[in-house]
Amino acid sequence: MHTKITKLLGIEYPIVQGAMAWVAEHHLAGAVSAAGGLGIIAGGAAPADVIRDEIRKARAITDKPLGLNIMLLSPNADDLAQLAIDEKIEVLTTGAGNPGKYMESWKNAGIKVMPVVASVALAKRMERAGADAVIAEGMEGGGHIGELTTMPLVPQVVDAVDIPVIAAGGIADGRGMAAALLLGAEGVQCGTVFLASNECFISDKYKELVLGASDISTVVTGRPSGHPVRALKTPLARKCLKLEKTPTDQSLEELEAATAGALRKAVQDGNYEEGTFMAGQIAGMLTALRPCADIIKGMAGEAEALLKNAYQRFQ
Repeated sequence: MHTKITKLLGIEYPIVQGAMAWVAEHHLAGAVSAAGGLGIIAGGAAPADVIRDEIRKARAITDKPLGLNIMLLSPNADDLAQLAIDEKIEVLTTGAGNPGKYMESWKNAGIKVMPVVASVALAKRMERAGADAVIAEGMEGGGHIGELTTMPLVPQVVDAVDIPVIAAGGIADGRGMAAALLLGAEGVQCGTVFLASNECFISDKYKELVLGASDISTVVTGRPSGHPVRALKTPLARKCLKLEKTPTDQSLEELEAATAGALRKAVQDGNYEEGTFMAGQIAGMLTALRPCADIIKGMAGEAEALLKNAYQRFQ
């Protein structure tokens, strides 16, 4: 399956793995890249030495293109920006900020840059900053989200910019991928579907909750703080929603204390009571663990077949 994104990134399938904090490490990123997609290591707030080690371990798994995500408001952003150059990372995805000040050095190093955007205005700004592509992410996805859903966001971004657009949010199989391509995207980014992969090293409890989810198993918290997050319904999520009903200085302080380190508690410890188990609305579609290669090839194959046969369905 060849699109502008496969040509731009040098990958076999136009499928990008989401940069999930505490989740997207070398096992997962290496497996996705080895299978022909683009694996991405999440930089998060980790020290540069830790991320350097993750990159090199992923390189030991595959020699195919590899991505790194940098949250630009993180205190380690400058260090990771240089690390990407030093480690010859092929692709960078960015969020939470403007990558403009790094763009010249990244481009001189031959790195492709793909910021995540949640609005047309931000997509235009990233194009002006020199981005090679943008990832238009709808609020169906897990983790930090915007307000627009994927279906209205993607075509508006496609119409607004001249660079390739990757669709993200609510995509887990070939049907979602085909729909994204018909909306004008050149590829897709998926996160939640890879939580249910054999190569995703998260806690057993996290996987159990994802595989047991239904279509209404996620909830959005954090709106009063201006940083909404989609996650599975758990005791902590319900506590957050209760405190957010009548936000006060005291309740917001309690929220901050309750959610500190909550993602790590979910990913590493499997702490059901105190963890934030981020997942998208498509979690209800996931019923079994599969290798990354099966997920990627199955998704691309189904999408291609659907697109080829779409005309015949209406004859």
